Amino acid sequence: MPAAASLRAPLILLAAVALAYSSAAIGGFQFDDFNVIVDNPAVTNWPPDLSGLRPLLKLSYAINWTLGADPCGFHAFNVLVHWLNSLLVLALGLRLSDQYVSREDASQAALVAALLFALHPVHTEAVTYVSGRSSSLMACFYLASLLGYAHGRSLNSRLWMWAVSPLLFAAALLTKEAAVTLPLALLLWDRCCPAGPATRRPWWQLQWVHWALLLCAFGGASLHAGYAEMLLPDLTTDTLRTQVHGVAYLASRWIQLDGLNIDPDLRRQNAWNAALIAQSLGIAALLLAGARSLRCRPWLGFGLLWFFIQLLPGNTIILRWDVANERQLYLAGIGLFMAAGIEWVRFAQRKSRQVATLALGALFVVLAAFTWSRNLDYRSEVALWEDTVRKSPAKARAHNNLGEAYRLAGSPDMARASFQRALALDPGYLLARNNLNTLDSPTADRSTRAAVAATPD
Repeated sequence: MPAAASLRAPLILLAAVALAYSSAAIGGFQFDDFNVIVDNPAVTNWPPDLSGLRPLLKLSYAINWTLGADPCGFHAFNVLVHWLNSLLVLALGLRLSDQYVSREDASQAALVAALLFALHPVHTEAVTYVSGRSSSLMACFYLASLLGYAHGRSLNSRLWMWAVSPLLFAAALLTKEAAVTLPLALLLWDRCCPAGPATRRPWWQLQWVHWALLLCAFGGASLHAGYAEMLLPDLTTDTLRTQVHGVAYLASRWIQLDGLNIDPDLRRQNAWNAALIAQSLGIAALLLAGARSLRCRPWLGFGLLWFFIQLLPGNTIILRWDVANERQLYLAGIGLFMAAGIEWVRFAQRKSRQVATLALGALFVVLAAFTWSRNLDYRSEVALWEDTVRKSPAKARAHNNLGEAYRLAGSPDMARASFQRALALDPGYLLARNNLNTLDSPTADRSTRAAVAATPD
């Protein structure tokens, strides 16, 4: 890490993460956790079966399970990864900020960015939800690869640029497929953070290993049945409208702190309306602002374009089971947090730094409070799905999953009411009907979870 990132900043981040996520320790397994961990023999048996999708992610689950099946250990690992990611944001933010403000201000801007990342409640789905590890662990390798590349470029070191960084990129790809955006992120980084002797060389000489690795990854995925099913293009205007709606929803999660939802009711958009048109114009305006800002305020252009780059794998023409999940924002907001840090120090230079610091401190307290509170929704399956039903009252799957949670908690009457509500919303929902029919069966168990859970993004 750069020398200016002293021991104090990592300790501040450690304290912030520990306090905000202290309430996560009481949480249990939820939703997809049963399919991918608890009821998955590829993870619960040792040695684990790492064939198929996301082998490094499965290896992390298997190690956790071997050390102890208590969900507390899984939560501790996730929180540790989140702290490490906060440190990586700190290091990258310092390198970016150092291009545009003084070294002292750059240290403050980087710490602001890292604290925004560490404390924002939108990241609870990637941290407190055990299966959200797919996003946070991938982000750890992804950010480390970017930092390794930046370090190698500043030293003009082929070892860092052509070996260490690509190996970390490969680890990110083997954790979650959304890491395919890294080569584009490297191009954006080179544009906004030009530093070191390597900047005199064209980008393809610096990044050719990453691009070659990306081509190999696409070639291997095309030959793998599991990955091929995840790469189904859907070139229709319905997809365009639906993805516009999904991106607008995700962007609003940074502001609507009390509206976080593990199963949002985002439906396929079959026609244009005033809201969709406004959302489309807003997204286009942000894209244009990002491109234009590269000249006058490069840090802001970096933040805006980074956001759109990170949403490319899941919010373009690829068919998704679920339109949007909050864990998609785990990487997507980092560029904007870095830009916010730079903007804050520039604002503080013109205004009273004491007032600006107090306002920023109040914001951190608010973010930490919402994060701590949101973690409590994961304390049990019943609590999580009761919260989800309040926020997605018209979604049949939410009511069905709440009914399953009630059934497992020994409340058959409440389970029956939830299943009936799911069928009232969607009379053709066979899973809810089967759950209702077998509600009083003594042989009913968690086997229904394979159909209850959503396909992981």
